Amino acid sequence: MRSVEVFHYDAFSKEPHKGNPAGVVLDGDKLTEDQMQEIAFKVGFNETAFPVMSEAADLGIRFFTPGHEMNLCGHATMATVYVLKTKGLLGEKTELTIETRAGILPVKLHSTANKEIIITMNQAAPIFEAFHGSKRDLAHSIGLEEADIHDTLPILYGSTGTWTLLVPIKHLEAFRRMKPQNEDFPSILKEIPKSSVHPFSLETYDEEADMHARHFSSPYSGTVEDAVTGTASGVMGAYYAEYIRKDRKEALKLVVEQGNEIGKNGRVGVQVSENGELYNVQITGSAVFVNELNIMIND
Repeated sequence: MRSVEVFHYDAFSKEPHKGNPAGVVLDGDKLTEDQMQEIAFKVGFNETAFPVMSEAADLGIRFFTPGHEMNLCGHATMATVYVLKTKGLLGEKTELTIETRAGILPVKLHSTANKEIIITMNQAAPIFEAFHGSKRDLAHSIGLEEADIHDTLPILYGSTGTWTLLVPIKHLEAFRRMKPQNEDFPSILKEIPKSSVHPFSLETYDEEADMHARHFSSPYSGTVEDAVTGTASGVMGAYYAEYIRKDRKEALKLVVEQGNEIGKNGRVGVQVSENGELYNVQITGSAVFVNELNIMIND
């Protein structure tokens, strides 16, 4: 057995324990895939990230839930870049590219007047797929009734690197009633059984936010709920651009709030612009150090 140091950072928050926790392990190239999975399982966060060497980009990042490897994770990317920058491992770089299983994505960094580091990352081009399952069963799987689902906005699978089912909800009060039955998701999400479920609303707690959401994990991931979700916020912005907004003249800028119902208070900035028939999607946020963990793994 040997000990591995894991840095715990919360993304999309300036306050510890109010954002989305991610583990970051800096010596990813010294670990096997099985060891990465073991670490992620023992850490127990929705994602643990492992920066690795890349021949195609400035660096690579691999992302693991407790149950399996992910193509992309927004909040763990934010945490990883923040760790690398604050530890001086990026030097003076303000722009870099990251190789992920969802493609090579550009990331930009800038510092505010009070020296806060802000990170903007591109996501993969958004894609949508229709949901043909039972709205009633879907509603029941998150503790709601079919009447809680929006009457006119579509339920769609969406991805900017990771699939989630976008479920429009009429009213904010419904989010406090949600009780996910994650084990039921695969039988309802017949088109993409490993998708997560992402209910959202245009009603918000914060008047400066544009959308509110919760994020319920696929049962294959080994977790129940994601506190503040970068990739889902990004595809939610693309959904807003395609199905909700009326004015297409300017790039879209949104603020997504998430985590309120579970004691968090995260914010994700989302920018969406049109590129021909495709959308360019970026998310913006920061991170904050929480603590260090030492995990024992098989050598």
